[in-house]
Amino acid sequence: MRIALYPGSFDPVHYGHLDIIERVATLFDEVIVAVAVNPRKKPLFTTEERIDMLRSTTSKYSNIHIESFDGLTVNFALKKRAQVIIRGLRAITDFENEFVFALTNKKLASELETLYLMTRAEYSFISSNIVKEVAYYGGCVSEMVPPIVARELSKKFIK
Repeated sequence: MRIALYPGSFDPVHYGHLDIIERVATLFDEVIVAVAVNPRKKPLFTTEERIDMLRSTTSKYSNIHIESFDGLTVNFALKKRAQVIIRGLRAITDFENEFVFALTNKKLASELETLYLMTRAEYSFISSNIVKEVAYYGGCVSEMVPPIVARELSKKFIK
């Protein structure tokens, strides 16, 4: 069985993430979308809220499973018997950090591979931080996130 792990904060999930998930779902038997719990970060949404939004937006895929994890991504990937860690790239600037992560992960778990997918061009400008910034100032996020995520954002930023 080919298992892939797609880790991230998903705070919140946006169309760039969903583009990667949709394409990875066709390549692997099972895809674990792993919501990272990082005590050094202060997410807008709780872990449970992020999981719920991911489950709602990926429910049409029978081979997608949503879980949370803390600690090293490689340890979680090995625990889940994943062979591949999926990472999305928007622009060349993403590659620099991702390259370092991939090399570190390879050093820690040589049996794991990292697979990069370029986000489709129409989503290349989207990041969770941009989505939150636009929503905070009352801008329209309908082309960046699914309706359920837009509703959850508006609840967080009611003025």
